[in-house]
Amino acid sequence: MGCATCREAVSATLDGESPGVPQRWVDEHLDGCLACRGWAEAAAEVTRRARLVVAQQVPDVTAAVLGRLPAVQVRGRRHWVDAVLRVALLAVGAGQLAVSLPAFAGGSMPAPVHLAHETGAWNLGLAACFLGVAVLPRLAAGALPFLLSFTAVLSWVTLRDLGAGHVHADRAVGHLLLLGGALLVSALALRNRAP
Repeated sequence: MGCATCREAVSATLDGESPGVPQRWVDEHLDGCLACRGWAEAAAEVTRRARLVVAQQVPDVTAAVLGRLPAVQVRGRRHWVDAVLRVALLAVGAGQLAVSLPAFAGGSMPAPVHLAHETGAWNLGLAACFLGVAVLPRLAAGALPFLLSFTAVLSWVTLRDLGAGHVHADRAVGHLLLLGGALLVSALALRNRAP
């Protein structure tokens, strides 16, 4: 490939057009021809400078954009209430964790081993939910579909079983942790919802 053909191919490529010859030929010529390589670099610089223009001046809309943003909430009473809810949820989560552990240690539950393990797993999952939301309250809304449906069904069957004498009151009282945790998670979800 001659120098003139190479330079025409480089020029076409810089203009976004087909070089008219295989790019491999152009690259091979540029690797061996110092004059064409210098010409290609100078042409690339001229093309770049020709395409650069001074940016047009636009109006400053910073104040208008910032004025439309929601007001930042000032820490105060709201922050204090959230902190109390989170500490209470931490306590409920710790209590739920304490309820779950005996099931895995061959614990105190008068039930077949696998049923005790399933119950322990549910209680451990609830503890993880409560503790996770206490640490990261933004997770509260995502926990509600599972948590509220589980709480509603368990409350309904527990009340039925209490009325029929299938469960002792002291066992049913253990479900108050779940009910309290569900209420606390619901409160945090409501307080931390996006405007």
